[in-house]
Amino acid sequence: MALQNSLQKIHNPWVQRISRELASGEGVRLGFVEQLERFYELLEQAVMTGDIGWLDPILYDWGHAPTETNLDEGDYFVSFVINRMVSLTIEVARENLSKKDALELLAAVIPIYAHSLSVVVRYEMETRVAHISSELGKTQEKLQQLDRNKSSFISVAAHELKTPLTLIEGYTAMMADTVGASGQSQIQILLKGVDTGIQRLRHIIDDMIDVSLIDNNLLTLNFQPLWITHLLNLLKNELGKTIADRKLSLLINKFSGDDLMIYGDSERIYQALYNVTTNAIKYTPDNGTITINGRLLPGFIEIIIADSGIGISTEHQAVIFEKFGQLGRADLHSSGKTKFKGGGPGLGLPITRGIIEAHGGTIWVESEGYDEVKLSGSTFHILLPTRTEASDPRIAKLFSQMETIKTESETNLSDKENPSTNNSSA
Repeated sequence: MALQNSLQKIHNPWVQRISRELASGEGVRLGFVEQLERFYELLEQAVMTGDIGWLDPILYDWGHAPTETNLDEGDYFVSFVINRMVSLTIEVARENLSKKDALELLAAVIPIYAHSLSVVVRYEMETRVAHISSELGKTQEKLQQLDRNKSSFISVAAHELKTPLTLIEGYTAMMADTVGASGQSQIQILLKGVDTGIQRLRHIIDDMIDVSLIDNNLLTLNFQPLWITHLLNLLKNELGKTIADRKLSLLINKFSGDDLMIYGDSERIYQALYNVTTNAIKYTPDNGTITINGRLLPGFIEIIIADSGIGISTEHQAVIFEKFGQLGRADLHSSGKTKFKGGGPGLGLPITRGIIEAHGGTIWVESEGYDEVKLSGSTFHILLPTRTEASDPRIAKLFSQMETIKTESETNLSDKENPSTNNSSA
């Protein structure tokens, strides 16, 4: 009974003291007083019944009430209010109650305050986590929209550039034919330079279209039988002049699985191998070596392209597979696609990754780091699934028929070469 009287005695002083200190402005204070009245009523119920759960509803409301400003600025407003309530309750009890009654009251309410503080801190943390998650979601959505806009720009720009480029290419070819008939060699040289620029620009536009297709999951693959060794031989032939001009060595070693027939898009896989090899050429100084090796793994063929170039620092080994992921300053790059440290839009390796992953494989790079003196080099690993059956039943049927004809032809040829075998079996 004495405890209840003490609670009633400090009711008004308690509300006035806390509202005066913790609320500023008459309008704010009025709403805050209503909340304090509600809190105090529930506090009395908790003290008299011994059930601290009476305060949970208002604590839940307070804990989830911080504004966006409070959350953005990192304010923990409600937990601060509860903490101040403890100090102010002690002051009000000392001023309005006898020492005995004050000690009895504080012994009853402080455990309830402690519980309230722990509950409010938990609720505030939940609210803050939800707010941060929401902000991260908004940021991620903005980044995704930005990436979509970038992909759209690349796609539109590439297609819009392709039309005038075709016109320029056509008129340049007609001019070259006209000049060739008149024998003006000086103009022929100039037109050849224009044609070289056109071809370089066409390659860039084609790369932009490819990266746009990959970004939008529109890359289509034409699965047909292929042999890695055939693609590597084509690669060696095409890069022969470049290798000779740069005084490099391109070593292509035989390895298990290079002559295995697998299904894939030979044009796209060749494009991937070409991109990685020209990248190795670009970052290998003259007189360096590029080695292509590999091995057969369970379910995969691994193709390894190693160079004796300047290497790649650890922090940049993931960047090179991102769009426009150039290393170093672009204004310091030399001109030309295969010159040492030559420039480029930074799309070759991202396209390569898209092609390999579209086949169900993966690509990564290993390097001890960037060093233009030690030339530790880089090693690219490409994993391709050993698909031995075509995904399209029509292609499978076509090539199975061709295989049957080939087998029958080989059998007939063998029979002609060994007539004695047929006679003995007869």
